[in-house]
Amino acid sequence: MDAYRWDRANDPNAGIPLAVVRVTSTEEVQTVVRYAAETGTPVVPRGAGSGLSGGSTAVQGGIVLSLDRMKSIEIDPVTRTAVAGPGAFNAEVKAAAAAHGLWYPPDPSSYEICSIGGNVATNAGGLCCVKYGVTTDYVLGMTVVLGDGRAVRLGGARLKDVAGLSLTKLFVGSEGTLGVITEVLLRLIPEQRQPTTLVATFPTLGSATDAVLAITRSMRPSMLEFMDRVTINAVEDTTRMGLDRDAAAMLIAQSDEPAGHAAVEIGLIEDICNQHGATECYSTDDPDEGEAFIVARRMAIPAVEKLGALLLEDVGVPLPRLGDLVSGIEQISKNRDVTIAVIAHAGDGNTHPLLLLDPTDDLQRQRAHIAYGEVMDLAIQLGGTITGEHGVGRLKLPWLAEYLGEDVLELNHRIKKALDPQGILNPGAVFEHREAR
Repeated sequence: MDAYRWDRANDPNAGIPLAVVRVTSTEEVQTVVRYAAETGTPVVPRGAGSGLSGGSTAVQGGIVLSLDRMKSIEIDPVTRTAVAGPGAFNAEVKAAAAAHGLWYPPDPSSYEICSIGGNVATNAGGLCCVKYGVTTDYVLGMTVVLGDGRAVRLGGARLKDVAGLSLTKLFVGSEGTLGVITEVLLRLIPEQRQPTTLVATFPTLGSATDAVLAITRSMRPSMLEFMDRVTINAVEDTTRMGLDRDAAAMLIAQSDEPAGHAAVEIGLIEDICNQHGATECYSTDDPDEGEAFIVARRMAIPAVEKLGALLLEDVGVPLPRLGDLVSGIEQISKNRDVTIAVIAHAGDGNTHPLLLLDPTDDLQRQRAHIAYGEVMDLAIQLGGTITGEHGVGRLKLPWLAEYLGEDVLELNHRIKKALDPQGILNPGAVFEHREAR
């Protein structure tokens, strides 16, 4: 059972579960939850274990409810919908949709190894969200097992439906604290056109973030990603693809407009980058060449991870404050003598600061944890959020009250109490911990 105690956040406070149950149906989930309700046993729902905030950390004496075997996928090309089990990988849903000329847009960098249930639980985003939105924009309905073992169906294959409260949306991003999602109805769209890609490097962080603001002010690229110098060098160490190691920042932009329009849009983006001091711009409409740059961006976290243990964040700010956030993180890095690599879904202000630490060096580890909190505080001060897509989980719980405020936090607790009165669903994630009895 040891492999089921942690997700990718490697929460040091992971408990030893009473049992791991690998369910295959909604009915089996109901059986587990009913037992848990009768005995007061905590239940931690788990998908692929790729989460980055400790959202599926095992609770001492609790049940780890693994949904990884619930991998069914059914595509309806007429209504352009997919019905997926929570254990199906994001990439598997994309592939099933593509077989019908359709596309499921949400695309976390870990799309090949992350599950749809986990994506819904954290409202995951990804590289295309600047134009196409995040997971919640594609969830039409779901089946959820509540804290008393009842299974309810929410939403459906209707594009418009305002009957009753929007409970489907309430469960998206709820991190397994309100119910266990056992099936998801997803909206699909026609397949994406082949994009044209631009890569631009900049001498300073400020020039790159200024370019981002100028681009988004007048255009809506299908992708607009950011990597700082630490990240560029880590990726170059792995890929040897000739990235500029001296650049302070790099932007990767794509346009998936029809061919002629895509070339025009990329040309306009290139002009903006040059106006903001880009040292080099390179564009291509070759699909393989463009994909190589996207792969480089997707592998940023694993590449940085080769440099040491990581504390991962995903703070986000309103776009006008992106420059302040990136420069502020750079200052925190200098002040605390902690290496921080920054990657970002720059087009929507969602950044992923990656703090490197040496787990064998107590002082350095302490500095890294202080810096982690300071990055969180900075995001809040700039009117941002402590998590854009990874979830609060357990690692970000200490900052939730400050971010939400007393009244909104109390409202969250009232909703939690109404749907999970015993507090058995994923205790310690988002809400205060409840010991097993």
